[in-house]
Amino acid sequence: MTTRTIQNIDYFKIMDEVTKDIYYGRDQEWYKTKWQRLSGCGPTVVSNIIYYLNCITSDNKAEGSITTKDESISHMEEIWRYVTPTMQGIPNTSLLCKGIQKYIKEQNVKLELEVLDIPKKRTQRPEFGKVFEFIDRALNSDSPVAFLNLHNGSEKLLDSWHWVTIVSLEYENDGSFAWIEILDEGKIKKINLAGWYQTTSLGGGFVRFIRMKYPIKGLI
Repeated sequence: MTTRTIQNIDYFKIMDEVTKDIYYGRDQEWYKTKWQRLSGCGPTVVSNIIYYLNCITSDNKAEGSITTKDESISHMEEIWRYVTPTMQGIPNTSLLCKGIQKYIKEQNVKLELEVLDIPKKRTQRPEFGKVFEFIDRALNSDSPVAFLNLHNGSEKLLDSWHWVTIVSLEYENDGSFAWIEILDEGKIKKINLAGWYQTTSLGGGFVRFIRMKYPIKGLI
């Protein structure tokens, strides 16, 4: 069995300054408006990943330091300006990437994107081995993966029509076994990726971030 994981999961730890509760990753429920809370999974995931990549390319992240909920919300709002949901949310990888590319251009960020789509039609889908290889390559480079699930199939811990952040992967090379850990709702959840691939009726997609070379000022 092969295991891949990001190197610094604790960079995702967030503390609520009032309650002192600790979360892993941002939660779209932290957005201010009802519409943002309903549709904000895409920008939340992008905010997660951009923040993490900035941490690992910056000398400003003190060991053991934890970002606050208020700081996280501020960054989520900034990302929303670029990765802005439509009336259908962000229902495909191309729309997510379009928003990220706007951010990259305006912020002069050294970052590239790669996509693997899982079409609704099963005969058009890539082999399952290509799916976990795509995720493996990103995690092996210490980069989380944005995962769009349009239909959760047999996976009860996944919400349909929803983006989440992949932070680890376990798999057998023959594809008989593949599990991922995701960040969602401020928690770490474990999902049967093989089960999702086999039972989703609408598919989804994955976006891999090729690490930026320079940190973004003001994020940590």
